[in-house]
Amino acid sequence: MLMQSVYVLLIGLCYASIFGIVSSSEAHPGYDSGKCDVGTSASRDQGRILDISHAYREDMPVWDSSEGLGHYLWLAGSMKNGSIANNSEMKMGTHTGTHVDAPGHVFQEYYEAGFDVDTLDLKILNGHALLVDVPRDTNITAKAMEGLNIPRGVHRVLFRTLNTDRHLMWRREFDTSYVGFMKDGAQWLVDNTDIKFVGIDYLSVAAYDDLIPSHLVFLKSKEIILVEGLKLDDIDPGVYSLHCLPLRLLGAEGSPIRCVLMDQILM
Repeated sequence: MLMQSVYVLLIGLCYASIFGIVSSSEAHPGYDSGKCDVGTSASRDQGRILDISHAYREDMPVWDSSEGLGHYLWLAGSMKNGSIANNSEMKMGTHTGTHVDAPGHVFQEYYEAGFDVDTLDLKILNGHALLVDVPRDTNITAKAMEGLNIPRGVHRVLFRTLNTDRHLMWRREFDTSYVGFMKDGAQWLVDNTDIKFVGIDYLSVAAYDDLIPSHLVFLKSKEIILVEGLKLDDIDPGVYSLHCLPLRLLGAEGSPIRCVLMDQILM
């Protein structure tokens, strides 16, 4: 009983120190360690930079394909062949690997109005973020979201799921059984939290069976940014400083994005 009380207190202090709030809720059941593990010299090395973007490779999974990304990069100008410098060219979809969705991804009117990746708010893409573990036996439903007990005032959340445990981003063949948000889970997040950045560890934040409905819920307001295909292996749950930058692709509804986490020192 004493340990449980200390645990809840630590979680509350972690939230309060970073987001300026206090939460009396118990921590969600997804934390394997049962600890907050942020801001202590024993559990977190000061100054670490954690790259949570996947490197592009030919056997990377791509949407609805069993073949993977394939040959996407070639040397168009080669010094071996007489060029004065080596110059590569590449070809791949804008929703390949670790990437960001703009509102025009699922709303034609937003696409035509110019709500592309270059209009995304960099303030949302950079700042304090919370990494949480989603219970491994479920898609992200309203019930699952409620159980995470994410308090008001948290604006950026990285959802680590069974996708990471199954190493789905390391498999060539696209897997429709990945974990993602069901429509009711997306709606619960919109209605009951202040989250504006949703990050997840496979190619879509939305579960395959609720693919478009969940995206519509998230992107309708043009206030929530979705980052997909994150590499969240071997990172402790907790609070970090998040930094994400997409390419400035005018007119594009998606873009590759580089995301890193930096340790947020609380003590």
